Amino acid sequence: MLRHNIMKRLIFSLVLVTSSAFGQLQPEPTGVIETLPEQWPAHWIIAHDAAFFHMSDGKFIVLDADSDDTNARFKGFFNGAFIPQLDQSKSRPEMYVVETFRSRGNRGERTDVVTIYDKRTLAPIDEVVLPPKRASQMPNHYLLQLVDNEKIALIYNFTPATSVSVVDIVNREFLNEIPIPGCSLVYPMAGRAFASLCTDGTMLSVQLDAEGEQASSSRTEVFFDANNDPVMEKAAIVDGIAYFPTFLGRVIPVDLNGSEPDVGDAWSLVGDEEGGWRPGGIQVTGTDSSGHFYVLMHPDGYEGSHKDPGTEVWVFDPETKRRVDRIALQMPAITMGMTRDDDPLLLVTNVNLEVDIYRVSSGEYLRTLDGIGAETVLMLHGSE
Repeated sequence: MLRHNIMKRLIFSLVLVTSSAFGQLQPEPTGVIETLPEQWPAHWIIAHDAAFFHMSDGKFIVLDADSDDTNARFKGFFNGAFIPQLDQSKSRPEMYVVETFRSRGNRGERTDVVTIYDKRTLAPIDEVVLPPKRASQMPNHYLLQLVDNEKIALIYNFTPATSVSVVDIVNREFLNEIPIPGCSLVYPMAGRAFASLCTDGTMLSVQLDAEGEQASSSRTEVFFDANNDPVMEKAAIVDGIAYFPTFLGRVIPVDLNGSEPDVGDAWSLVGDEEGGWRPGGIQVTGTDSSGHFYVLMHPDGYEGSHKDPGTEVWVFDPETKRRVDRIALQMPAITMGMTRDDDPLLLVTNVNLEVDIYRVSSGEYLRTLDGIGAETVLMLHGSE
């Protein structure tokens, strides 16, 4: 009984102290919405947290890559359901996320949409319902692309039949579905057109009419050996030319500026004295505004090492077909991205799933952005 009375007095005292402390606090205003600038600073980036252990609740996290302050660098986030895909408009303050929902959370009727997000508020402002068949796979830049001066969004589908959904993203309207049997992904071409890589070593191109229907199509000759030296689908596109690294360290240029893809001559990424270096990782290429492209590389390559993390990023000038720089990484990395400005930053996801930042001009390691995602920061996007 005595112990019970003592406990009652202690609880009463705590309630008095707590009530007194909170009584001095003024209520915070509600309904306040902060906004971001319509044009983001050049070194703001988007980190994609794929949330592998709860995929229906992925995030795209906006960060200031120049900031050493953990709190100040966080600018906000927006959602993306079930390993979504992202693209950004250069001409409008909009971002596009292709995502999948189930009517009962993790089960029930499936709905696929492309959600339009406002870059100023990070809030959804519209959506277009898609056929429920978009490819749900590891994030890849070529699962969602904009063409025709950003009037058309193209979404890659996999059921496992392959096709492309065509969306009028300006008028927010689904237009059509284009079958691409035996081929995969979406590479933007000039005008209202796209290309896809095919399993037989060719590339398919499709021209669309005003209604989003297929007007014509064509195929290239075989230009890569899918058995002995496959191309990596993560091409670096510079001035409309897609540079496809191969498993064995070559690169094959494909010009996408015309009405059909034009395959150029392959050349080696690796010098004679650097035998054994190969591309590897999840997202292995990047580009900057100067026309260079970047490849994540690792030494001592072997059969199947195309997913191994890279220890260096090599910089290439496609005009001279030569490497112009190599950036040693302080920790091996699985993905890379770039900011696109006069003083670009190299962004890499290291093997601890943190984001390491380097200055391209000097190769200097600047900082690590950690604690920014639930589990898995898989893709990095510079602001457009």
